[in-house]
Amino acid sequence: MPFSLHQGDALGVLAGMPDDCVDSVITDPPYNSGGRTAKERTSRSAKAKYTSADAKHELADFTGENMDQRSYGFWLTQIMTEAHRLTRTGGTSLLFTDWRQLPITTDAIQAAGWLWRGVLAWHKPQARPQRGRFTQNCEFIVWASKGPIDGSRHAVYLPGMYSASQPSGAKRQHITQKPVEVMRELVKIAPPGGTVLDFCAGSGSTGVAALLEGRDFIGVEKTEHYASIAADRLTETIRETLTQDDMVLAV
Repeated sequence: MPFSLHQGDALGVLAGMPDDCVDSVITDPPYNSGGRTAKERTSRSAKAKYTSADAKHELADFTGENMDQRSYGFWLTQIMTEAHRLTRTGGTSLLFTDWRQLPITTDAIQAAGWLWRGVLAWHKPQARPQRGRFTQNCEFIVWASKGPIDGSRHAVYLPGMYSASQPSGAKRQHITQKPVEVMRELVKIAPPGGTVLDFCAGSGSTGVAALLEGRDFIGVEKTEHYASIAADRLTETIRETLTQDDMVLAV
């Protein structure tokens, strides 16, 4: 199978993986952002933070959203240090974040041994306007590499800005789900046939994008509910992308 999916704590799962086994780490960790007070930070769930009170869908909650900024930076440094060990020299990492956590994210990724390369922008066209304020319609992707990048080995030209709305309706299966069309562009930083790791896999959007773009995928998801959804989506993607030649070969 071109993918493997592990249900469990990311630090524990990654510790059991061998050195230099992935080409790119592309992940959307819990932002732990937006708590104005200690009470608000510790009492609000991810679902309360990221879904409207009048939302008509029932999406499962997830843990890991109640750290303060220092604890978040410490956790992210730990796990990105482990991810650095797993990544081949010249490989890359891409981490989603918001404007509040952008500074601590760039600190943590460098403390973990990566070379910080820049920040990409994800523009969300349907972001809610705010009276008397600027609309917060961008999230960010901090990207870095493990050592120097040899552009001649994988001569790809990728944009630094992406515009797409978050999935809605029946297509939205996770509270903070990212658009597959954006993820399909991001996974192209890994070479064709290479391996993409997402240690906060959620509903599996990174993995779906990787498989559609001819990359292998390793996913880790702590929440059992979302790990099950991710497994179904990844399996369905494999079925949909099988060619007639593949079917004959299988028979």
